[in-house]
Formats: sequence, C-alpha cells, structure tokens
Amino acid sequence: MGPFATLLAELDARRVRFLVIGVWGVNCYAKDAGAIFRTLDRDLFLPCDAANLLRAWEACDAAGLEMTCAGEPLDEPRDAWLAGRIVERKALTRATLGTDLVVDLTLVMAGFDFETVWPERRAFVSEGAPLPVARLSHILESKAAAGRDKDRLFLATHAEALRDLLSAE
Repeated sequence: MGPFATLLAELDARRVRFLVIGVWGVNCYAKDAGAIFRTLDRDLFLPCDAANLLRAWEACDAAGLEMTCAGEPLDEPRDAWLAGRIVERKALTRATLGTDLVVDLTLVMAGFDFETVWPERRAFVSEGAPLPVARLSHILESKAAAGRDKDRLFLATHAEALRDLLSAE
C-alpha cells in the first residue's frame, strides 16, 4: 500500500469528512492517463469543524506524515484547542512524507462552503480506498473564483480538455 492509500485508510478509519479538490481532484475525472494534469500536491477540503480537523491530524500522524502550518511545525499538543484556533483562522495544514507525498488540508474552497459541495460529491476509489471528490464543475468554478495567476493559467491552458471533461460529467 502506498503512502496516500495509507493516509486514505487512516482518514476512513477515523471517519474524517473531506473532499478532494484542486488539480488532483480534476485528475480523478480524467478519462485516461493522457488526460492527467501535473500537480505537486493533493488538496483535501475539510469542513470548518475542529473535531474533524483533529481526527484528520490523527490520521496524518498514524500514516507517518509530518505536519506544518504557515511553514512551521504544527504545534503540540495537537488537541481540540489548537484545532479550534486553526479553524477560526481557516489556516492550511500541510502534511508531507518527504517529497513522496504532499497533502494540503484546507478549510477554504474559493466560492464554496463545505456543506454546499459535500452532497454533490462523487465517489472514486484510489488503491482500494474510498475517495470523495468534489464535482468537477465546483472545482473549476472555485479555481476561477480564486483569481490566482496559476489558476487562471491552468484554466486557459487546458480550456479545451476541461470542456471535454465537463461535458462527460
């Protein structure tokens, strides 16, 4: 079992609610390997729920991942108080296993809140583990709403391929 499959199993065992978003989420909709887009990380969108975030951190710990927040090691003890402060600030937690796996635990998806996107998720399977993914249209709308240069470039560069994937959704 690879490191991401291990993480997925740990997230599932702890009943962590999350959705895959970002370019890696787009890749889940790819029809074949030729339609895969390059990305360096995997974005998991979590609800603004301190208990859920704490369970996600526990899953990352169990999978052997190192965690940082704002470029610094995530404080300890990793408890409900700390999770609450992270949720209040909607701060991102990055979980890594060297360069083999980079996962961003985000509480923000531009233009959407978790409870709006969750009911319309699509279920995929990755290495035998369940993988809930946001709707492709939600992911692309969010990238457009974020307004970042890298998102605009991604949407413009791959406009035709993304239209094809959306028509299949």
